[in-house]
Amino acid sequence: MTEIRTPIGPVVRFGSRPPYHGWMDWAGWATFGFVATVLLTGIMVASQLLGLSRMDLPLMLGTILVESRDRARVVGFFIHLANGQVFALLYAAARALSGWATCWLAAICGHIHGLAALTLIVALLPGIHPKMASERAGAELRTVLEPPGPLGLNYGRETPLFTLVAHVAYGAVLGGFLRPR
Repeated sequence: MTEIRTPIGPVVRFGSRPPYHGWMDWAGWATFGFVATVLLTGIMVASQLLGLSRMDLPLMLGTILVESRDRARVVGFFIHLANGQVFALLYAAARALSGWATCWLAAICGHIHGLAALTLIVALLPGIHPKMASERAGAELRTVLEPPGPLGLNYGRETPLFTLVAHVAYGAVLGGFLRPR
């Protein structure tokens, strides 16, 4: 059996079984991926209801597929929930592969995840969303949503802050509750 000491975590042991076989916390992924995504979405919706941000993720995602704004919010919520489960799977896999993680390390990963969402995903959204205006091309007749702008700032000054807070909370929940097997 080989032991490897990590600088910020416990000993990782490699024995007779393959080191990553069966270590995935599938129940934790399904449960806490859902909880973390609902928390993230709740923080974003709360910032919108408090007038601190106008970014409506369920509406943005749902209007890709549905015309009605009310139905789009429902469809978009389930799209966002599915996206959250995919990202939770990545968090769970990273935790299983490394054999160690903490709430704080996962919160830092959530911060990086939020920065990627603000700089990459938000920037690409007008290019793939059929009903969103573009910063470069402007509005067309079929557009119903304004572009988010850099870091989502077109939706309010506090949008980047609440997006990062939501993603840090997402990571912290996953880091606190997922367990490597």
